[in-house]
Amino acid sequence: MNLYRLLADLVVVVHFGYVVFVALGMAAIVLGIILRWQWVRNFWFRAAHFAMIAVVAMESLCGILCPLTEWEDRLRELAGEPNEPNSFISRWVHELLFVDVSPAVLAVCYCLFGLAVLLALIIAPPRWPWQNRRKQK
Repeated sequence: MNLYRLLADLVVVVHFGYVVFVALGMAAIVLGIILRWQWVRNFWFRAAHFAMIAVVAMESLCGILCPLTEWEDRLRELAGEPNEPNSFISRWVHELLFVDVSPAVLAVCYCLFGLAVLLALIIAPPRWPWQNRRKQK
């Protein structure tokens, strides 16, 4: 097997993991708010979750293609495989739903999702790491 193809596939797996963490993380946060799960208020989880969607939203607003998508494309090119047009999410939406999604529509979706994450931070703020230490003493 071609090493570049293997690396490109690895980038896809990492990219997919990123998307799953953001999407399922939000679902877990909403469910955790409703069911009063304390772990969804973990500062590091919430900070990482917000930072990840904020990066995606900012990239889309600035018209920047995700570095993971660019990396995958370059590795596929080195492997001698054809490059697919569009972003990672556009490709998968097209593959799964047979619908072409413009970068502008995706940017709106990312920003709305980011606002939902921000709203969840306001409704159920994370607990600061030093708050837990005070309770233990």
